[in-house]
Amino acid sequence: MIYSMTGYASATREVVADGAGPDGARGAGVGVSVELRTVNSRFLDLNFRMPEDVRATEPQLREMLMTKLSRGKVDIRINLNRVEQTANAGALNREALTQLAALERAVLDTFPDAERMRTGEILRWPGVLAESSVSPDTLREAVLTCGKQAIADLIDVRAREGAALGNVLINNVTEMEAIVARITPLVPELIAKHQQKIVERLQDALGIATSDNAATTSVPRDEIAERIRQEVTMYGIRIDIAEELQRLSAHLTETRHVLQKGGKVGKRLDFMMQELNREANTLGSKAAAKELADASMTLKLLIEQMREQVQNLE
Repeated sequence: MIYSMTGYASATREVVADGAGPDGARGAGVGVSVELRTVNSRFLDLNFRMPEDVRATEPQLREMLMTKLSRGKVDIRINLNRVEQTANAGALNREALTQLAALERAVLDTFPDAERMRTGEILRWPGVLAESSVSPDTLREAVLTCGKQAIADLIDVRAREGAALGNVLINNVTEMEAIVARITPLVPELIAKHQQKIVERLQDALGIATSDNAATTSVPRDEIAERIRQEVTMYGIRIDIAEELQRLSAHLTETRHVLQKGGKVGKRLDFMMQELNREANTLGSKAAAKELADASMTLKLLIEQMREQVQNLE
């Protein structure tokens, strides 16, 4: 199985208050949500955005992600949504209020001219409202539980997208193999035809008769014939693409093997795209016939399509 580096997953959980407050009222709950968004990247890049209340969970979440992922930019967003119980909305923690009042009196004893706390400031004081009845340990446990579920869902999403990309790449490999198989038998004939055209042009240029009517020339016929033979041989070597086609076939076979084997294939396939593109470019530069030039262009287009898809694979 191969994995895409792009995906999205989220998990939510509502945490109820640990128990009733000092006045018997049950405090507010907390909605915990963990969102994971990933895009392609050369390395594994983890970016956390979370409230300070649960900052202590970052090392464990980081370790969980590094165990499951090897590449990609991952944005981890953790939200805490305080959910008040309708029947107990605004429930106060009497013990916290008593402690706060004692602190205020102590301050006023030392600084008599200091202003007294306003109602809004009192209600915003940590622990005054019943929502604080959810303990930090309970919140951390909920975040880690949601994180574990979100990571599992993310792996499934990346696997499904990776399978789809793998099918696209396999289809491209099959199409390229068909092109190579089609043009390979044509190469000797195409090269021979092109060499014959070169012979005829050289004969005309050097004054060699192409029929029974011999043209006069000051250069011995044998010397001219040898020169033509050398030029045609050298040109035939320059336009011979047999080795390029063999390497293309070998690279395509290896690419198919990598895709079928699966795992973390992104970097390996990126290298294979470079090698395929190099051979396709050489094939185009040596193309001695329109059929070969067209085949080279089609191969390069398919390789470029593959290169764009490979960038998204882990």
